[in-house]
Amino acid sequence: MKVHHLNCGSMREVNPPESAGLAPARVVNHCLLIETDTAGLVLVDAGFGTADIARSEETLGQTFLQRAEPVLDPSEIAVRQVERLGYRADDVRHIVLTHLDLDHTGGLVDFPEAKVHLHDVEFRVGMAATNLHPEHTVRRRPAHWAHRPHWVTYNDQKGDSWFGFDALELDGLPEEIKLIPLAGHTEGHCAVAVRDTGRWLLHAGDAFYHHGEIDPENRWNLPGWEALEELTETDRPLRLANHARLRELIRDHRDEVDVFSAHDPWPFDRYARQA
Repeated sequence: MKVHHLNCGSMREVNPPESAGLAPARVVNHCLLIETDTAGLVLVDAGFGTADIARSEETLGQTFLQRAEPVLDPSEIAVRQVERLGYRADDVRHIVLTHLDLDHTGGLVDFPEAKVHLHDVEFRVGMAATNLHPEHTVRRRPAHWAHRPHWVTYNDQKGDSWFGFDALELDGLPEEIKLIPLAGHTEGHCAVAVRDTGRWLLHAGDAFYHHGEIDPENRWNLPGWEALEELTETDRPLRLANHARLRELIRDHRDEVDVFSAHDPWPFDRYARQA
């Protein structure tokens, strides 16, 4: 397999503390595009899409536009990046979602033939928003799945383990791609583990916002960003327990696993430079 790191939607700039030794940077929508031998292209999270560029107030809503300040650059959306790599939209046969928040689902509409994999709890909570007025669905925007994607959902199961975490095998996908339940940010939030050239990548979605939260040796804070995490959490004890588990994973297996979140710009910049 070959893994591409894509930024599918820049947002407002964040300023880290001096102790972090990092420059200010724009928040990203860190997605993965995976070339597989047997399952075509697999997209992990979908970022913003063409409809978000054309009709942002309808698909994203004024509240999100004001808070997140998305750049909405057409060149950043997933389908255009797929095309620049020499593929077509229908080459993306699978999309694996960490959760259904609007900044992770806008690109779904650009890949209407893809199977969309996610946790069953996340699916059921998300679909409950379909009949609500848009003013009451700030986080989940049914316009992103109005084309009725081919959903494939999964329940928690015991028996399969990935470095001590529960792991869900995905229908039709290689065993090198796994769904890792990490609820707390949303009810059915998951991370996605991907085997890449001898190492594992763990796309942790919004289980944490920046790597200073889970660094075992050098923790640092971004108060404004962490306040947003508290505002959007659905289960605080579970979210913080997952932070502790991820710190242990990094401490004990840093030679085997790279852990990053969906919006942290500094790890994404590192991957982009390596590419």
